[in-house]
Amino acid sequence: MIYRRGQTVLVQGITGKQGSFWTQKMQACGTNIVAGVNPKRAGASTLGVPIYRSAVEAVWDGAIDVSVLFVPPLQARDAVIDAIDAGIRSIVVLTEHIPTRDVVDIHARARVSQSRIIGPNTAGLVTPGEGFVGIMPGDNAEVFRPGAIGVISRSGSLGTLICLNLTRAGLGQSAFIGIGGDPLIGTTTLDALTALDRDPRTRAVALIGEIGGHMEEDAADYARGMSKPVVAFIAGCAAPPGKTMGHAGAIVSGGRGGYASKRAALQAAGVRVTATPNELASALAAALAPAGVA
Repeated sequence: MIYRRGQTVLVQGITGKQGSFWTQKMQACGTNIVAGVNPKRAGASTLGVPIYRSAVEAVWDGAIDVSVLFVPPLQARDAVIDAIDAGIRSIVVLTEHIPTRDVVDIHARARVSQSRIIGPNTAGLVTPGEGFVGIMPGDNAEVFRPGAIGVISRSGSLGTLICLNLTRAGLGQSAFIGIGGDPLIGTTTLDALTALDRDPRTRAVALIGEIGGHMEEDAADYARGMSKPVVAFIAGCAAPPGKTMGHAGAIVSGGRGGYASKRAALQAAGVRVTATPNELASALAAALAPAGVA
């Protein structure tokens, strides 16, 4: 789920306003976009990229590593299934407000395939200096620069702020993984934390969570056994009890998912939890200082 230079990318919905805009941004950043999908314009090309009728048709000209979706909610299910059928391993689903029944079907099909869903409602993936896939400002050197910190975030806007602070602090990022803010997502906080723990370029992890669900509590159990330092910020400290706020995934139930529960679980696992997002960079710098990393 970490984008690497040279991995081939398919853009489903490449000719739409957003698809075209972000394709240019991704190309400028070095992302290797090799194909696009628009059934009505198959056989043509845009931005130097050939357009195909489907993802399955696109892979006839060579295997594709990653697909990213710029499609409306009611078309997302068919687009994801097309990418799964094409054998694409990583499918970045930017679309939000996909009908719940469609999301359940997407994840069920992914579980019996070799495909991984990132999202829905994700901002995407960024590897500074190599490329990005999605709608993050991966081409902005003031926000993203190569470094040692792996960043996990449900929120694209909050993730951008954290990455900006890390860059200003001189730390940079090894990778950004936007897992998405919907209640049902294909890649969890634990999945992303495991990937960054195994990534040799990552020396520490910034974990940006939110109230709702229990992904951060689940990830805390794994963080307990990590040798790499993890520093977290959980949004939603001031949220009124019993009220759903922010992302669709911000639902607290059964005594888990609240700010206090997440903070306690992470701290018990040895994870430092900062009170504000602006404290994350300095906390990570302090955590890395004994290892001589600057």
